Formats: sequence, C-alpha cells, structure tokens
Amino acid sequence: MKFTKHLLPILMVLILVACATVGSPDGGPYDETPPKLITSTPLENAVNNKIKKIVLEFDEYVKIENANEKVVISPPQIEQPEIKASGRKLVVELFDTLKENTTYSIDFSDAIVDNNEGNPMGNFAFTFSTGEAIDTMEVSGTVLNAEDLEPIKGILVGLYKDLSDSVFTKKPFERVARTNGSGKFVIKGIAPGSYHVFALQDADQNYIFNQKSEKIAFLDDIIIPSSKPDLRMDTLWTDSIHYDSIRQVPYTHYFPDDIILTAFQEEQTNRFMLKNERPVPERFSIVFSSKSDTLPSLKGINFDATDAFIIEENKTKDTLQYWIKDTLLAHRDSLAIELTYYKTNDSLPILELTTDTLNLVPKQTWEKVQKEKLKKLEEWQKEQKKKEKKGLAADSIPPKEKLALRIAPSGNIDPDGSVRINFEEPLARLDTTGIHLLQKADSIWKEIPFYLDVQEGQLYKYELIGEWRPEQEYKLKVDSACFKGLYGLENDPSETSLKVPKLDTYSSLFMNISGVEGPVIVQLLNQDKPVKEVYVEDGHADFYFIKPGKYYVRAIADTNDDGKWTTGDYAAKQQAEQVFYYHKELELKANWDMTENWDVTAKPIDKQKPEAITKQKPDKEKTIKNKNKEREKQKRNNTIR
Repeated sequence: MKFTKHLLPILMVLILVACATVGSPDGGPYDETPPKLITSTPLENAVNNKIKKIVLEFDEYVKIENANEKVVISPPQIEQPEIKASGRKLVVELFDTLKENTTYSIDFSDAIVDNNEGNPMGNFAFTFSTGEAIDTMEVSGTVLNAEDLEPIKGILVGLYKDLSDSVFTKKPFERVARTNGSGKFVIKGIAPGSYHVFALQDADQNYIFNQKSEKIAFLDDIIIPSSKPDLRMDTLWTDSIHYDSIRQVPYTHYFPDDIILTAFQEEQTNRFMLKNERPVPERFSIVFSSKSDTLPSLKGINFDATDAFIIEENKTKDTLQYWIKDTLLAHRDSLAIELTYYKTNDSLPILELTTDTLNLVPKQTWEKVQKEKLKKLEEWQKEQKKKEKKGLAADSIPPKEKLALRIAPSGNIDPDGSVRINFEEPLARLDTTGIHLLQKADSIWKEIPFYLDVQEGQLYKYELIGEWRPEQEYKLKVDSACFKGLYGLENDPSETSLKVPKLDTYSSLFMNISGVEGPVIVQLLNQDKPVKEVYVEDGHADFYFIKPGKYYVRAIADTNDDGKWTTGDYAAKQQAEQVFYYHKELELKANWDMTENWDVTAKPIDKQKPEAITKQKPDKEKTIKNKNKEREKQKRNNTIR
C-alpha cells in the first residue's frame, strides 16, 4: 500500500508533462519584416564627407545577394570596392580617391535581405556628398538591342557632362547605372546641367569604350535633367481581388524618363587571323576577324601548292575553305604552308602584308578514316556470311561507295518554293542532262524546264527553281552518275515526288507601311525567325502562299540600300539601321487575305516587340513570402482534421 500511495502522484505528473508536450508552441510566427537601416557612418545624405569606408547598421542580421551583379556605385569605381555583410552591419569600402563636390550613390537594388527569411529590403540606395549639397536629379529609360529590339539586361548606362565627341573613348562615365531584366535603368544623383548619354557592355570594366567587341549605344541629342511636382494614383487593396480606395500621392517627377538607347556592336575593322583548322584530311579552313577585298596567297612548304585547292569563299572573304584536290596530298598528316595576307598594324589602323607559317594537322587522320572504312567492310562481310549460313543469296563484291546526295523538300512544295540539292563536297562534274523535272498532266508525265544554281558561298549546295502550279504533281529524277564529287564518287539514281497544295490552303498578308522613308526590308516571322522577306520601296509589303498559323512582322529601314540590316559606327556618329516590330500577333487562316495598316512610329520602339516573342523576360520581383498566412492556413486544416 505504501508503494502505491507514492506512485500515484508520480504518474499524474508524467501525464501532465506528456499533455503539455503535445500542445507546446511551435516556435511562434515567422519574421516577415524587411531589414531597416538604423544608423550609418557617414550618415545617410551626409555632406562634406571624406570617409571611404561606409558602414550601414540594420535592426537585424542581413546578407547581400549577387553584389557584383546588382550593386552599382556612381560615380563608377575603377578599382573594385569591397562589399560585405557581417551580422547587423554591411560594409562598403571604396578604394578610388573621392572626387570633390560630388554626390555619391550606392544603389543596392534589392540585394539586401534579412539573414533568416530572406525578406528583401526593397530598392535601396545610399547617398552622400563630398560637397555642400546632395544632387537629386534622375534620368531613366530603356536599352534595346538594335537588331531585334530585345531588352538588354546588365548593360551599363552612363552620363558625361563633358560634351566633346571623344569623351566616350577617353574618360570613364561620370554617372552610371545598370539595366534590369526589362532593359530599364535609372541614373540618380545627377547635378543640373547638360549631358551626353551612352550605354556600354563593358568588357574590361574601365567604363570607357575602347574595344570594338563591346556593345554600345549613344543618344544623338543632349539631355537636360529636370523635375516637377506631380501626383500618382496609389491603390489600397483589402485583398488580392478587392481594393479599398485610391489615393493621390504627391511625388517629384524627374525628366527625361523615356530615354531609348538602341545598342549595337560595331563591325570589326581590325583584321587578323582568328583561327585555322583541318577537321578532316581533305580540307582546311582559315577564318579572319574582318572582311577583305583580296584573298590571301598560299605557298606550300612541304608540298607544291600550285593549283592544289578549290577555294570556297564567303561574300566578305573572311571565312575560307580550302578543298584539297589531290587525294594523295590529302593523305598527308601534316601540311606546312606560308600564308600571306593583309593584317591590321598593331600601332596604326592600316593594313599591311604579313606572313604566317601554319602546320595543318587533321583532327581526323587519314589512317583513322581508313580504319573506319575497314570496320564497315568487316561488318558487311559478317552479314554476308550470316546470309550464306541461312541459305540466302549473298553478295561477293562489296558495295561501291557513293556520293551522298540530299534533296529537300519531298512531298509538298509551295508555289514560290525551291528544291535544295546538297552534297558533302564540291563537284568535279555536273551533268544537267541527267536531271529531269517532270509534271503530271492527264496521267502523263511531261518533262519541263528548270533553273539550277549554286548557292552563294556554298560550292556543294544547289537550288533548283521550277514553275510550281497549284494542285499539280511533279517528279524530280536524277540519273546515276549525274554528279561526280571532287574525290571521284558518283551518285546513285534518285526520284523525289513533289506536289503543290491547293491555293485555298494558303493565306495572304498585305501590309501598308508608313512612317519610314526609303527602302524597307519587311520580314514575316515565325516566332522571331524570318520565313518570308520582301523588299519594299512603295510602302506595300505583300506576302503570298503563307501556311496557316500565327506570325509576327518586322521591318528594317534599309538606309544604305544593301538589302540587309547594317550596324552602327560611333566614330562616324552613325546609328544602326532602325528596326520596327508590328505590335501584335497575326493569326493567318487558310483561304484568307489579311490587310494591315502599320505606321511604324505609332508606338515607341520599346513598346513594339510582342511579349510572346521577347526572349529577355523581366526580373522576378523579390517579395515577402507570407509564411505566416500559410502557417495559419495549415493550422486551420489540422484543426478541421
């Protein structure tokens, strides 16, 4: 009895402890409050500051995310500053000498978050001045890629108060900002005055345009920052669907706020050899950095290079393919050559003849090629032995290697289409009498004329053009040995069937274009890829035989009338040729004609390109995660269960 008397109170205590454990608190609500700046050294908006080590102290532990990408200091710092977070403090140490009478801004964007939950502080900028006052003017705008109006993320946009033409190539920016995922920028802390505006994809981080590989943009006009009091409408929401009220909020409106810069990369004029390679024994290529009017001269060191090659050159003669005619010469594992060509002098922007010695070794040696052929022969022989064992007819002579021939399309062909005939090597012989284009008429196949032409800069690609009539059937027959390749291989016979669909399966589009002078190249786009192109001088762009689907339209103001988009040139103060996008998607249906009137200047160019085909998407906005709402919802669900 005595034992039981003492045991009962102990059991009751254990039960109470167990009950208390089941119902214990779960740690309390999540912290959803963003960090708050408490104090700083120097103080925010301090004047006459000489301190280069800026210390910001917050009400909680903080961290900084993607500082190199998001934090922008203006004026720009040539020697990279040190930015680090430790506990409740964030330290920015500047190493450049502070400029006199200058407003400094450190734009952190949304890089500062609390250490535990990652709540963003929001777009935060810290400002101080080395002079008597803080400069408060701002300008803003957008940077787009000139060729396709894509927003450019991460490009620098800078200002110069020095209005001389050469400043962009000699001095770092005076004020600077970086674009976000929408291509938008805001330059802050600007003093009153007149400015030039530039954008620079700064390869060497010196804030100066000194390399043609750097993408740039410049505004033709001088800007004068200004401001005025203004009102904006703020909506107060009761929840995500219903709003409580709309109120007018006074603020300072800074101008200009609609700067549009179109960035381009200048054409490379410095000429040098970019690379040389010999991927297979039969050919090698040489690529230069820029175009030339003349071909280089080539001298063989360990072979006679006289009439040894067929040279395949592109239009600008900066990419050259050398096909070796003699197969015995192609067998060599090493070809030593002297190449004499025009190269830009390192100290002067002039072309001078220079000679380089090249040793061309194939990535795939002749020996390796022969081993692969032997392997295929052995596989063929094994297959024939298997056939013999099964009592099937077997071949005693291996099949002769043939010239590969690819013909496209097969099946349907559009009335304005053409047939592509491609090989893997240049031709030594082309017998057009062995090519037959036939049209079916009243069940009889009748041979009809065609036009065959080699594609520009492609010695082994041909285009066959015929008169393709709707609802008619065609055959393209190629006789055996009609084509003979450079290395002696001949083609097998082939036959390709073609049919032109009914006209009512196509759509037509007629664009009446205004707002631009001179010739215009108008392109019909599938997504952002041209499928048809017309050259327009009278403002009417007509597209026929369009397959049903969704399309977009782009126009290029062909100022120099060369039939293609042309980039800009800063030294000549020449902008890249203007590009415009029709602002909406066009759904073209079978047996429909669509007419659209398009004033290319009706919308600002930063509002033209449809979002559906814009590849560069806006940055995802950092927001507080609302974990407490989720927590309460989870609690209610648990209570119901």
